[in-house]
Amino acid sequence: MTSRLSKIVMCLCLSAFAFLVAFGNITDYGSNYAFVQHVLSMDTTFPGNKLMYRAITNPSLWTAGYWLIIVGEALTCVLFLIAAWQLWQARNASGETFNEAKKFVIIGTTMGFLVWYLGFMVVGGEWFAMWQSSTWNGQEAAFKFYMTMLAVLIYVVQPDRDLKKG
Repeated sequence: MTSRLSKIVMCLCLSAFAFLVAFGNITDYGSNYAFVQHVLSMDTTFPGNKLMYRAITNPSLWTAGYWLIIVGEALTCVLFLIAAWQLWQARNASGETFNEAKKFVIIGTTMGFLVWYLGFMVVGGEWFAMWQSSTWNGQEAAFKFYMTMLAVLIYVVQPDRDLKKG
């Protein structure tokens, strides 16, 4: 039972994290909008780099990109919350039933991976050369986020056996 409860708590923690990130992006919209603006416009990358043709300088596209990030973060929150709820409901069930309840952990991790790996590492980091910016670079933070999610996923998907009857 201890490992099942820890898996539920970890999913709740990931949900809380994604909630706070999305909430922060909404309530401190301007600060994080500036991040998206600078990354997409590539205005803090190396001067004269040959990748500048990729820059987006349209504020409407900055806004759309930012809201895409926020929606992805919010979905990650909801999916991990659903995952925790389904695991909670199956906590006293057979190992097979508890294992089947892990579906939304996989879906939530996938959504989080899309936001922080695809969004920040692939699109932001490589396509928009965020790695070149010493000021507007979220790659290290994104790495911590998606690696934590992947570590929890690896732990959670380990097969659970039937609880011992006592």
